[in-house]
Amino acid sequence: MIRTLVVDDDFMAASVHRSFTERVPGFEVVGEALTGADALALAAGLRPDLVLLDIYLPDMSGLEVMRRVREDARSVDVIAITSAKDVQTLRGAMQGGVVHYLVKPFSFATFRERLESYAALKARLDRLSEADQHEIDRLFALLRAQGEGALPKGISTPTLTLVVDVVRTAGDELSAAEVAERAGISRGTARRYLEFLADSGSLDLTLRYGAAGRPEHRYRWAGHVGAPK
Repeated sequence: MIRTLVVDDDFMAASVHRSFTERVPGFEVVGEALTGADALALAAGLRPDLVLLDIYLPDMSGLEVMRRVREDARSVDVIAITSAKDVQTLRGAMQGGVVHYLVKPFSFATFRERLESYAALKARLDRLSEADQHEIDRLFALLRAQGEGALPKGISTPTLTLVVDVVRTAGDELSAAEVAERAGISRGTARRYLEFLADSGSLDLTLRYGAAGRPEHRYRWAGHVGAPK
């Protein structure tokens, strides 16, 4: 489980972000903070893996919180969740090393996409001891948002979400035929979406060799704990 600390000065927003996080498999909320001081205290005591951090806090900037948390626990990751759109804040967040920068308001689908891409990245990094350029490119590709406008021709958001849900919840490797059956789509469609997800780094692809013929392509969600190295 990815231990997550929610930081937002608005009690209702923090509650919504907690609810959203708990709806994403693989994440658990270990605490909520409404101020920068509380965030620093909870981060020191709870040692979360991830902080969902608002920039506008009543006692200090979220950028200062991020800097001080990183000094105390360098392994913690941060996703900025804020209404701040000015370039100076964005630049500061990028220089501070945020994994994602999510502007309020946003839908649960957008929120889930960011958390799932982060989980896939974290799982892949945890399995690696060294990365070549191809693997590095795949790691960075995991953080690219796959919104409607970013999808290539022939890939639609509803079908992509359906395929992702099937593979992510399977808990084991699946073939294109198995994905097609579970998703209720054709095998050709399943293969096209699976290849797209594998190319983007969201899925791990392995080959199963039989007695004769071409090897079978097997796919597993990259964020799965038991995924192969």
